[in-house]
Amino acid sequence: MKKLYIVIPCYNEEEILPKTITEMGKVIENLIAQNKIDPTSKMLLVDDGSRDRTWDIIASAQKTNPYVAGLKLSKNVGHQNALLAGLDTANTVCDVTVSIDADLQDDISVIETMIDRYLDGAEVVLGVRNERKTDSFFKRFTAQSFYKIMNVLGAKTVYNHADFRLMGKRAMNALSEYHERNVFLRGIITQIGYKTETVYYARREREAGESKYPLKKMVAFAWNGITSFSTKPITLILGIGIFTMLLSCLAFIYMLVSYFFGSVVSGWSSILLSVWFLGGLQMFAIGLIGQYIGKTYIESKQRPHYHVERFLSEDAPAEK
Repeated sequence: MKKLYIVIPCYNEEEILPKTITEMGKVIENLIAQNKIDPTSKMLLVDDGSRDRTWDIIASAQKTNPYVAGLKLSKNVGHQNALLAGLDTANTVCDVTVSIDADLQDDISVIETMIDRYLDGAEVVLGVRNERKTDSFFKRFTAQSFYKIMNVLGAKTVYNHADFRLMGKRAMNALSEYHERNVFLRGIITQIGYKTETVYYARREREAGESKYPLKKMVAFAWNGITSFSTKPITLILGIGIFTMLLSCLAFIYMLVSYFFGSVVSGWSSILLSVWFLGGLQMFAIGLIGQYIGKTYIESKQRPHYHVERFLSEDAPAEK
């Protein structure tokens, strides 16, 4: 039987975490009872530098619940890096992982279906939402726009798939070979290959706590995904520049014709408008290219994604 680790990144989740631990424990216990996973399988709760009692709850549960393991990061590194920390750690002690958020909005009953698909030969199983009825109109619109823009710009993503997925050992080993600092896991996973299947589920409303992705973070996350996986924005700027040059040539021809026919109208408003337009276009282009140069600068440093402060589990190596 394969040993499963359910990786759950947590940031200020003290309100929902006790219920999450209870519900995930039931899932693991049920899978063990059906002989689908190894009896030593666990959930790995990753504390991403929380400022509340999240780690205290994890540490306490680890002492009394045989299905709980805890990973404490030295500081807040963001959801993607925290998830990566959990996957890296789990990869050293298990055969298969399932990653899921702590808020219980993803349907945890689907985990059994994922395991079944894995046992049938799938190396990656993606959890995909079949609808967005629980989201506001604004959230639905921005999410749909995000996926469409990502795909148009060449960053292949699976529509309505976030970070609820199963990965087998080969997929996890392949993931460990990606060393970029700007982590966008849902884009990386589609590049790994191997046999991939999809399971659909209805996403629930958050039962407690607050969303960790307000508009500002959502925009930053989307921008990071686009610039990490596509150079099409730079190509788009090149196309706009060429188009602007052609328009300038046509405007020059029009000016000459107007001059020879004596119908030149003096005025600086059109000149001012064109100067502002071209100046803004240049600043936008320079800023966009600067984003890519900045990412190259960050990648060249090869700084670590995270630092682990504590790993609480029977599988953890003995502390020296």
